[in-house]
Amino acid sequence: MNRGSRVTGYGTALPERVITNHDLAQILDTSDAWITERTGIKERRIGGTTRALGIEAAQLAMDMAGVTGADLDGVILATTTPDRVIPATASSLQLAIGARCGAFDLNAACSGFVYGLNVAHGLILAGAERVLLVGSETLSRFVDWEDRGTAVLFGDGAGAVVLSAVSGDDNALLGWALDCNGTLEKSLYCDFGGFIHMDGREVFRQAVRIMVSTCENALEAAGLGTDEVDLVIPHQANIRIIQSACQKLGLSEDRTVEVLSWTGNTSSASIPLALADAADSGRLGEGDIALLVGFGAGMTSASALLRWDL
Repeated sequence: MNRGSRVTGYGTALPERVITNHDLAQILDTSDAWITERTGIKERRIGGTTRALGIEAAQLAMDMAGVTGADLDGVILATTTPDRVIPATASSLQLAIGARCGAFDLNAACSGFVYGLNVAHGLILAGAERVLLVGSETLSRFVDWEDRGTAVLFGDGAGAVVLSAVSGDDNALLGWALDCNGTLEKSLYCDFGGFIHMDGREVFRQAVRIMVSTCENALEAAGLGTDEVDLVIPHQANIRIIQSACQKLGLSEDRTVEVLSWTGNTSSASIPLALADAADSGRLGEGDIALLVGFGAGMTSASALLRWDL
C-alpha cells in the first residue's frame, strides 16, 4: 500500500514564569548585553513538569487535528528531561489524554523532535493511522544557576504535532537525515543527580559543521536544492550558530525562524515551538517546504524536509 504522513495539528505550552537577562544579572556576573550578543536570548520560561507541559501541548494538537486519545495508534515523547527514571513519562502523558496505544520516550537531546518525526512517519508506513509526537522539556531542573555558561541558555516548554496517514502522493515528509557522533558526547552532558556541563566553544564549532552536513544530506535525499526551501526551522540553541550555518548553506536570515529570544534553548521542544510560531504568524503557509534541523548532546543531528499542508 502506498502510504505517507502529514501534520494535521499542532500545539505548544510554555510555563508562566519568565526569567529575563536582567534577572540573571542580579545573581550572576553577566548582563543583558553580554547574553544577547553571545546567544540572542533575552528571556526564558521556567517551571512545570515535562508531563504537564506535554499534556497541554498534546491536547491543543489533538484538538486542531480533530482527534481524541482513543484515535491514536502511537504516542512518542521526545525528551531529555523525563520526570522520573522509570517508567517513561510518555506513559503518564498517554494516560492523561485517554490514549490506548504504544507510548514511549525518545531521548536524542535537542535533535529529539526530528528523530521522533522520522520514527512517527515509520510507524505510519507500517500501518498506524495517527501518531502523536510531543517534544517536552524542563531543563531548568538540571541547570546550575551559579554557572554563567549554562544558566543563561536553557528554558522549559513543549510542542506537539499529530501526524496522520495519507496516500503516498500526499506524503509531506520529503527527505530526512539522522546521525550521531559519540566521540563528542563529553562536550555536553548531564550525569544522574548532576547539572548540565558544556564546553561552549567546542559545541559551537561542532554544531555549525553538523548542522550544515545534516541539512545537505536531507536535501540530497529529497532531491531538492536550497532555493526550493521556503523556511528553515532550526533548533533554537544560539543565534550565532544558526546564522553561521545558514550562511554556509546559502540560506538568508529572512528564511529562518527564531524564537529563542523569548524561549531560550528548550532542547527537543524548540523546533515544534518555532514551527508553531511560524504557522501562527503566517510565515509558514500551505504548500511551503520547511527544513527542520536539530543538533544536540550526543552529538546527535537530524534534519527533515516537510511540506506544510495546514
